[in-house]
Amino acid sequence: MGAYEEKKETCGTICLKYLLFAFNFLFWLAGGVVMAVGVWTLVEKSDYISLLSSKTYAASAYILVLAGAIVMVTGVLGCCATFKEQRKLLRVYFVLLLCIFLLEILAGVLAYIYYQQLNEELKQNLRETMTQKYQQNTQEQITRAVDKLQQEFKCCGSNSSSDWAESVWIRSRDANGRMVPDSCCKTPTELCGRRDHPSNIYKVEGGCITKLEKFILDHLKIIGAVGVGIACVQIIGMVFTCCLYRSLKAEPY
Repeated sequence: MGAYEEKKETCGTICLKYLLFAFNFLFWLAGGVVMAVGVWTLVEKSDYISLLSSKTYAASAYILVLAGAIVMVTGVLGCCATFKEQRKLLRVYFVLLLCIFLLEILAGVLAYIYYQQLNEELKQNLRETMTQKYQQNTQEQITRAVDKLQQEFKCCGSNSSSDWAESVWIRSRDANGRMVPDSCCKTPTELCGRRDHPSNIYKVEGGCITKLEKFILDHLKIIGAVGVGIACVQIIGMVFTCCLYRSLKAEPY
């Protein structure tokens, strides 16, 4: 009877080991996805980040990159801990899972806070950024971001194309008679911004604010969905870790 119980316990431990190994492999892949989403947000959309006064959106992306890197390292550690059957390593692994879980909660809280203040921030800052910083010295990144924003989202101005009438650059000689930047044009050519007729430039209700707000909200949803997905997987992993930890005999001291 005792031999049967020992064999049964051994089989249970082996099953847990392979379940935890499978989890760690998926967890490692998920870490790569999380890190890729964060890096993509920072690299591909860095121009848009420069248009925002708050750093919360960028901070959420950095947290994703950090969490993704830790997840990948943790996945490797989890595999080692599982096959070596060392309770100390399992303890370290569990603590790392918990830390990642807390990081994801932090990223989620930041994303939620930013979601609440996003519309107000865009209303207060985007118009001023466009009119005061576009085509100004040392503001090349802002200029590039505004041009990219207007072309990619097919919009003109913060709220409407008439916002550009207050632009420091449009009022200067450097504008060469332009009424809006050339990036407002449906077919951008040199000095096409001199004609602000709807047939020539983008006339979008709500301007670029509504377009940029939707873009950021969509990305916050992606960040949130990735975070929730990984968190759910982690909870399963922590349960498996606890079960394997309890099934292993205490290490002799």
